[in-house]
Amino acid sequence: MALDPADLPAGYLAFLRERHLGTLTTLRPDGTPHVVPVGFVYDEGDRTVRVITDRASRKARNLEGGGRAVVCQVDGGRWATLEGAAVVRGDAEAVARGVAAYRSRYREPRDNPTRVVLEITVDTAMGRA
Repeated sequence: MALDPADLPAGYLAFLRERHLGTLTTLRPDGTPHVVPVGFVYDEGDRTVRVITDRASRKARNLEGGGRAVVCQVDGGRWATLEGAAVVRGDAEAVARGVAAYRSRYREPRDNPTRVVLEITVDTAMGRA
């Protein structure tokens, strides 16, 4: 079911705040999909999904120079998919924001001096929660 990212239902947003892992889909250089499990956080204020990862990870390398990415979360019949333009940010402020968001939904992440944050500006939302 297609949803308006600017006006997501309260139940959908509540589902996105529950502690669940999701999947992240990016495209490899050859155009094939790369799907991996991730922890992610959706910031409804700026309609941005944040995923922390290592700079050398395939998911980060797939988004070097930009691209599109999709996160999806499923729990029984409830599901949420968020899609949009994605960038890799390595500046200290962006990484700190990503770590704080991750900590709020999951737990304290391990130290990683080569951490980056993937930011997806959501322009498409689907789901049922």
